[in-house]
Amino acid sequence: MQYRQLGRSGLRISAFTLGTMTFGGRGDFAKTGNTDLAGARRQIDMCVDAGINIFDTADIYSSGVSEEILGAALKGRSPDLLVSSKARFTMGPWPNDAGSSRYHLISACEASLKRLGRDHIDLYYLHEWDGQTPLDETLEALDTLTRSGKIRYAGVSNFSGWHLMKALGTAERNRLIAPVAQQIYYSLQAREAEYELLPVAVDQGIGVQVWSPMAGGLLSGKYQRGKPQPTGTRQIEKWGEPPVYDIEKLYDVVDVLVAIAAERGVSAAQVALAWVAHRPAITSIVIGARTDAQLADNLKAAELSLSAEEMARLDKASAPPVLYPYWHQASTASDRLSPADLLLLAPTIAERAKDGKA
Repeated sequence: MQYRQLGRSGLRISAFTLGTMTFGGRGDFAKTGNTDLAGARRQIDMCVDAGINIFDTADIYSSGVSEEILGAALKGRSPDLLVSSKARFTMGPWPNDAGSSRYHLISACEASLKRLGRDHIDLYYLHEWDGQTPLDETLEALDTLTRSGKIRYAGVSNFSGWHLMKALGTAERNRLIAPVAQQIYYSLQAREAEYELLPVAVDQGIGVQVWSPMAGGLLSGKYQRGKPQPTGTRQIEKWGEPPVYDIEKLYDVVDVLVAIAAERGVSAAQVALAWVAHRPAITSIVIGARTDAQLADNLKAAELSLSAEEMARLDKASAPPVLYPYWHQASTASDRLSPADLLLLAPTIAERAKDGKA
């Protein structure tokens, strides 16, 4: 297992994180799984044996039950095992039971600590953007939680590029402890993070944890062109998170995934996870599973190293369109681009050079 520096912080986390959305199985989260305490202990044993040192949860997962189970399953284990959690979504009937206000964040953090049975949370995320609470109030609350020892580091999740830059600028202007990480959706099925979020990570030294690196199971190899969809599963056309805008392109990606998996004698899921883990700026990818067998298969991806040729095949099949202003920058600014710019534009510039358009 690799251990990677979390952005510009001094914290080192494993390249794979165990996600615990499946713990509890309450309400809408029953659709993702219903792992109980005994199952959680088994999965954590598997992860610790594989070298994972960080476990991700959120207060909203099964209305707090995920945190309760995770806390109980970690009790008595090494204090070097890290926990990340999140707050922002609605946790009660009152108007202040949601959002990123000072009131809600401090209350939510204290409630999470109680459920987890811990005196601190190692990495605490704003789970979603709150456009109605002033950022200086939100960041001051995170600063207070950090200085009081209730959290070690802060991050943001599901922010846009300008949201993240505004947060970093606000923290610097007000001399507050700034977020060190972002947790984002990124996979071979949808690479929109390459437009802004990954370049910001490179440019500003922000760590990146990736949620749903297999696109909610779409990249598992179970969904293939011309084959019946697995019984008891969602229909691709009705997929909500992540949404599928181009089913044929998804199948093109899966075709390459399945082919490489067959060539290497591994699962398509392992190839999909290894691709994300090898991408620039990625610190750790969050994996989760309904069953121990699925988790065991996913953990093997930590040992899978894809060749440059295999990465290129997957890159080509899944490449996002180069939108404005990026295509303009590729054609007129290629002589003065930074590593952050080139994360998205390097393939386009190379293609233009090959075609004699540089």
